[in-house]
Amino acid sequence: MKSLLIACAAIFMSCASTSSHKSSAVQGDTELLISESQGGTDASGFKIIKDETDFHTILKGNISRVELGKESGTNYPKFPKNKKVVLYNLGTFRSGSHKIDEIKNISVKNQILYVEVPAGEPSGGMEIQVISSPWIIFTVPADYQFTSVELKYSK
Repeated sequence: MKSLLIACAAIFMSCASTSSHKSSAVQGDTELLISESQGGTDASGFKIIKDETDFHTILKGNISRVELGKESGTNYPKFPKNKKVVLYNLGTFRSGSHKIDEIKNISVKNQILYVEVPAGEPSGGMEIQVISSPWIIFTVPADYQFTSVELKYSK
């Protein structure tokens, strides 16, 4: 049983550290607005946020954004003009930290938005399992047309 657990952990770690090639998007076209380690959905997926009202509704609906001693809503980023705003839920993870702190590059190919992010360093061990549902909100150029979003992890 112990060897089966070790084999599964090794397979998981090898899949998580797969590197990807760099895309050719311009660096200044995207901005990471919010990245949270909790509050997302169980399944990965995306939603394009249409306006500032929708943007604030999503932020207010996430209790992890409320900081003790501060008025809720005072530390929200401004809704960007002339860009698409994308909410992306990474899904549910059973261990490690999966919060995204940087977007390296973006590109669109075959109507798939590829978002290149740094590969996370493994944190924690298999002894303690913490279930997390991370999510991010980021911007892309307004003229990008896509029907799905895929994260690409790079070192």
